[in-house]
Amino acid sequence: MKTIIPLLFFLCGLTVAKEKPNIVLVLADDMTWSDCEPYGSTNVPTPNIRKLAEQGMRFDNMFTATAMCSPARQMLFTGLFPVRSGAFPNHSEVRPGVQSIVQHLTFLGYTVSLEGKRHFGPKESFPFERRNLKRVLEREERPFCHIIASDDPHFPWTTGDASAFDPEKITVPPHLIDTPETRRQLCQYYAEIKHLDEALGTAMQQLDEAGVADNTLLMFNSEQGMSLPFGGKWSCYESGLKTAFIVRWPGTVKPGSSTPALAQSVDILPTLIEIAGGDPTAIDTGCADADGSIGFDGKSLLAILKGESESLRDHIFGVQTTQGIINGSLYPIRSVRDSRYKLIRNLNHEKPFQNLYTAGGESYEDILVPLLAAAQKSPAIKTRLDFLQHRPAEEFYDLTEDPHELHNLASSPEHEATRVLLRKKLDDWMRQQNDLGLETEKSVIIPATTEP
Repeated sequence: MKTIIPLLFFLCGLTVAKEKPNIVLVLADDMTWSDCEPYGSTNVPTPNIRKLAEQGMRFDNMFTATAMCSPARQMLFTGLFPVRSGAFPNHSEVRPGVQSIVQHLTFLGYTVSLEGKRHFGPKESFPFERRNLKRVLEREERPFCHIIASDDPHFPWTTGDASAFDPEKITVPPHLIDTPETRRQLCQYYAEIKHLDEALGTAMQQLDEAGVADNTLLMFNSEQGMSLPFGGKWSCYESGLKTAFIVRWPGTVKPGSSTPALAQSVDILPTLIEIAGGDPTAIDTGCADADGSIGFDGKSLLAILKGESESLRDHIFGVQTTQGIINGSLYPIRSVRDSRYKLIRNLNHEKPFQNLYTAGGESYEDILVPLLAAAQKSPAIKTRLDFLQHRPAEEFYDLTEDPHELHNLASSPEHEATRVLLRKKLDDWMRQQNDLGLETEKSVIIPATTEP
């Protein structure tokens, strides 16, 4: 009997294969959400990302909950926020027994594969098949879920042609520190985004040539912010947590559409499970929260993709730790935002924030040294650099009036009622996640087995 049940399930999966869409996710690596054409960039041409947006739906308020590679990816693949799953420091792993997209979609009749960057663990939780998209298309008869995990545009920026960009003509975003060296580095970064865009174009062409594009849900996700100071990585600022997310699904998603719905990366896996015919509300994730719930932290986006709804969440949460990063200090950050306001809590603000570029580690001294020199000549740059390392216990921003988070309103009396509400929302979320703040941070042990 034990062998008959899996066989029947497998045969059942084959009979409904044509009714289920294939799934392909192209995942960037440290790409700020606004650095592509569909989100307003004029600095770097991204014709394939633009084409995807013209053929699908652009999410204007999609967020990761953490701006570091390993925890961001594990959050996306498990539908669980980072502290709850255990994978909140960089180079960390989820708790034993946590299930991922591989187990959930395999159960629903899919083959699940990945090419490119991994950076998750343990292997038991993420048993991806290792294949490229061409091999998947050549041999797969069942519906497939395939992830193309690029390492562009992760620092150091060495791929692509930086000479195609003129440092003097690009527009430097207001949250970055504008220096000649910053402009030169941005050109290198944009070259990698162009290279990434070409990889997306190749995937789109392969789906067309295989004749499966019309039955494939194709997604692009920028992951998190880039790694220049205030570029977003290692922070809870909008430049770090907000992500580009575009979905093409012929026959279901309206071409050229967009949605203002607040959503997070944890919502993607429950969406795919519902699309694949499962019930995301009945899933055992393998990890209970503080209330004993074993379900996802995420919610399905299917109604939004179908154009039946424009809302999902009222609040977006963020968690950041310097535990696990090279030259990192103990500097935990938590955040919450609604549709307009953002509250950031720096849990160990008495200590300076430190990481690779503030310490000048590895090749990051090329970033730090020119900024320090510029600070000697510019009080404004000096103030901005000082804020990078020395922040108050609480930050509060009006994202409508100040989208680049340059004016901290934490002491503004007129916003006190909003701050009280957001503090309560953040406290409730941390409790549900078993997040004790500084105490949780001090208990971190980083395993040595997670592969990038």
